[in-house]
Order: sequence, then structure tokens, then C-alpha cells
Amino acid sequence: MTDIKQVVVIGAGYTGMLAALGAAKRAKGQVHVTLVNPWERFTERLRMHQVATGQQLAEHLIPDIVAGTGIDFVQGWATGIDTAARTVAVSTVDGGKVSIGYDTLVYAIGSTTDTSRVPGVAEHAFTLNSPQSAQDMAAHLAHQGNSEFLVCGAGLTGIEAATEIAESHPNVRVTLLSQGEPAAMMGTKARAYLMAALDRLGVTVRAGVSVTKVMPGGVELEGGEFVAADGCLWTTGVRVAPLATESRIATDEHGRIITDAMLRSVSHPEIYAVGDAAAIRQAYGVIHGTCQSGIPTAAHAAENIARQLQGKQLKPFRFGYLHQPVSLGRKDAVIQFTYGDDTPRRWYLTGRAAIFYKETVSSSPIKTYKLAKRLAISSRMLATTGGRRNKSTA
Repeated sequence: MTDIKQVVVIGAGYTGMLAALGAAKRAKGQVHVTLVNPWERFTERLRMHQVATGQQLAEHLIPDIVAGTGIDFVQGWATGIDTAARTVAVSTVDGGKVSIGYDTLVYAIGSTTDTSRVPGVAEHAFTLNSPQSAQDMAAHLAHQGNSEFLVCGAGLTGIEAATEIAESHPNVRVTLLSQGEPAAMMGTKARAYLMAALDRLGVTVRAGVSVTKVMPGGVELEGGEFVAADGCLWTTGVRVAPLATESRIATDEHGRIITDAMLRSVSHPEIYAVGDAAAIRQAYGVIHGTCQSGIPTAAHAAENIARQLQGKQLKPFRFGYLHQPVSLGRKDAVIQFTYGDDTPRRWYLTGRAAIFYKETVSSSPIKTYKLAKRLAISSRMLATTGGRRNKSTA
């Protein structure tokens, strides 16, 4: 009789869900997969800015997504990992506590916006960390007349949120506050288009400022200036839960598990780390957390788990970026195409072509999950080849 190996996946976001489905499909008959997540509803993190402005998204339940795969779903919080005993301690939603044994662990807990570094953020600012926090912001905006709203952080999340608010709530005056220039990673022409869209939507941009405190009626900037507002969204800074560090698994300064080329923990090779909670190094540096990079890591981890069980040589993970897709409300977008190291190429898309492209490549992953239940999806189907930028082709 085949010895069934226990695979436990912590986190059922974009990466954890695909890792669980991939392992169950690729190693069918060889593994039993348990998926642990605090919420029953699958959260589409890429679309939280839409929820925050009152838009209704389709609801997908995790038990429905994994139905028919043999995956067991445990709703609860992973509170500890005993690497010696190879068990995960879980506090379930009904107040119980369970210990789940594993032969292989997939660490896919993701990351959240850091609300701890600046005083007042946790108490007075909205975030897009969960459906509930996004819904709280939507309820706030729905009851605003002519008002002022601040978006702190001009990364892609901040830009998408600012444009979404300005478009869906024209009575709300939106100000984007940032230490750096918005979309600084884009090429000159794509960035100029993005800045023009912000201006068209009436978003005021204040770059080169640093928020030092968030208060109920606004924020304080470095130097003492007070910027009054009726609400504030915080999108800057990333935090990974300390679960791995507290479990004495090798992590970097951000709490992400340091992996080898196969996506295994360098200190505990029976643990794979994927997505935002993994420090994965490529030739150009450590991958930054995006859905674009995270989903291929999940597919690759599942592939290597199956290869190991089948006695095959594990494959190293290689990834290169392809694009930077940015929504500018529901009626506009800009796509900056990139080299593998995420630096901008000359090519970009705007307007309707960009909307179509973004909806094609950044649509709900549910179709991918349905496909993963039938086919063994490889990381090659989801990722481009990694490598340094060839400057001679710039």
C-alpha cells in the first residue's frame, strides 16, 4: 500500500489555493492535502480597491473551490509551527485548537499593509487588508457629501485606489500623499499618461512628503503641517506575520522565509514558501510580492512536491516580470511592459486596449483554479523566464 504523505498548506489566498490544488492534482494518490485559512470566503486581494468603493464582487467559497479534489479545508489561524515534530497548531473559528501533522508544509500566509510604523494608522486609517476593512471604507464613502479623502502611498495599490475613489465618488476630493513620485518605476510616456489620468479625475498629488501621524481629522506631515481630511486610506509599507520567525525558520529582515532555488526553506527543506511570505532570490534580486510572481511560485512548489514524491530531480524556479498593469478607475488603465528585472521597456498600452489587456491577465483566478483541478498547471504556463535586463536592447 502506498504511503500517503501529508501536505499542509497555510493560507488560501492566490498562492496557497493554487499550491493546494496543484499538489492534490499532481501527486494524486500519493498525498493528502489540508488547507488552512481563517476565512471561508476566498479573498481577491487585487480587487479590494473596488470593494472599498462599494462595488460588489462575485462571492467564492473555499470549500466550493476545492470540492472534488480530496483537499480538507480547516478554517482557522495557524498559531505555531513545531518544526521538530512537524506539526502546525491551529486555532479554529469555533474556539477549538487542533494540531495538524505534515510531511511537507507550504507556507503561503501572504502579507498585509503595515499599520504599526506610523502612530495612529491602526486606529484611524482604512486599509485594504481584508474584505471587512474594505467594506468599512465603502460604508464611510457612501455617507460622505462634499469631503476630503487622503490616500497615503503612491505605489500601484495607492494609485488604483485613488482613481477608483475619484471616479466612483466625484463629490469626494482625493489627495494622494507620497514620499516618492507616483509610478516612478514606469517609463516616461506611460507615467505621463498615468499622471494625466490622475489630473483628469481630479486627484491632487503631493509627492515628497512624509506622514508622521494619523489622526481622526487628518494627518500630520514631517515638519508639522496638518492636512485635514474626512478619511484616510493607508497603502504604504508591507508586513509579514511573525509565524515563521517565531518558529525558528530562517527568515529575512521582513519576516519572509528565505528559500533555496527550489522554493524550499534554507533551514527546513521540508517547508516550501511561496508568494509574499517568501524571500525568493533571482539573478536580478529578491522577487517583490505581486500576484504576477506569486502564482507561478505556487505552481512550481506543487510541481516540485510531486517530483520529489516520484523520485525525480527538483527543478529550480526562474521568473522574470512581464508588465505593470494599473487600473485608472473602471474606464481607463495603463500597462507598462518590462524587462525580466521589472525595469520598463519602451512599450506600453493605454485606454481601451489597456483595459482589455488588464482584464485578460488580471481577471479573477477562479478560472485558473478550475483548470488546475483538471490539469497539472506548470509554472512555465504562468511565468516568464527570469534574467537580467539586456541593456543593449533598451
